[in-house]
Amino acid sequence: MTTFEGSHDGKGMRVGIVCSRFNEFIVTALLDGAKRGLSTNGVSESNIDVVWVPGAFEIPIATKAMATSGRYDTLVTLGAVIRGETAHFEYVAGPVADSIAQIQLETGMPIGFAVLTVENVEQAVERSGPGAGNKGEEAAIGAIEMANVLKALR
Repeated sequence: MTTFEGSHDGKGMRVGIVCSRFNEFIVTALLDGAKRGLSTNGVSESNIDVVWVPGAFEIPIATKAMATSGRYDTLVTLGAVIRGETAHFEYVAGPVADSIAQIQLETGMPIGFAVLTVENVEQAVERSGPGAGNKGEEAAIGAIEMANVLKALR
């Protein structure tokens, strides 16, 4: 039996990060976490590109452009969709997640997903804080692992 597991070794990897400017104070904290996770696992800051888009709805098109560019080993998506009093949440959260999953399948590019879908600002702050549980950091480390798994499988 052969077992394939990805390591968290990001040395030499090129990583693209797509950030939503909407709810920027949350996304900036997620980005700090993602950069921390990448750095801790050997990704050089000079090998990280960050793209800012207006909102979560625009994350998929920038992600697809990066995934098909040939420049990256893995990508990370960061955003925060907070439920409000309108149906906006339903029209954004699900389609963004579905689109990122589809981009992975179409391109073979592993994509760490930390587009928070939360009920309120307090939940967003809890998931983007500087300590353990920062979803940006978790997504970045998972993206490295998946890049290594796919490399081993190919």
